[in-house]
Amino acid sequence: MHKPLKEQHPIPFVLWHWFNLVCMILLILSGLYIHYPLFGGFMSVARGVHLCAGIIIFLAIIFRIVGAFFIKDSITMGSREKQKDIKNWLPQPENRHQFFPMLRYYLFMKKDYPISAKYATMQKASYIFVAVALLLMSYTGFCLWGVTNQWGIFAAGNQVFASWFGTGGGGGVMAMRVLHWCLMWVFVAFTCIHAYIASMHGLSAWRMIFLHKEDPDAHAAGEAPKAAAE
Repeated sequence: MHKPLKEQHPIPFVLWHWFNLVCMILLILSGLYIHYPLFGGFMSVARGVHLCAGIIIFLAIIFRIVGAFFIKDSITMGSREKQKDIKNWLPQPENRHQFFPMLRYYLFMKKDYPISAKYATMQKASYIFVAVALLLMSYTGFCLWGVTNQWGIFAAGNQVFASWFGTGGGGGVMAMRVLHWCLMWVFVAFTCIHAYIASMHGLSAWRMIFLHKEDPDAHAAGEAPKAAAE
């Protein structure tokens, strides 16, 4: 398996990952406090932090989606050749017939890492799911925020949830709050699984995504490892 290369993770996406991590931690901690205020005198701060981090992560996911059409990176494992990032999210020949081999690999039923593009099939699916879930999470947040919950698109969502779950008064805010809470646990679970899988092959992925540094023995196909060259 090829180790991560800088061309696969350009600086804008590395910074985006940092923004996501910090905002996700702030959202989870402030959200837990809002739901379970174990001590007093912090609610206004928690709500302010929750709101700011939520807006930032909403803008960040919009940036990531738009950036995919303009920012270039390597879309093939072991290659430094750059193309527009959007190609990572389209069907690729390298991922053909690799879903079940990759599934067996992650279930410890297959020893060798299957050949794939930069993102494996399940990886693409999970990231797209998270992007959609983040947009949905943002929507539920705006449905709950007093400043925006009476706006047409958000008031309609609250009313729909009220009719679906029979929550009656409050315009469906309680049902929307439950959905918002459940989605938080989806992100907690995803973050834990994501961190575990990123650690399966050592700290190469962590070093790249947080420090933008390649391992000494990282190299593209046809290149000599740096450590060996030295």
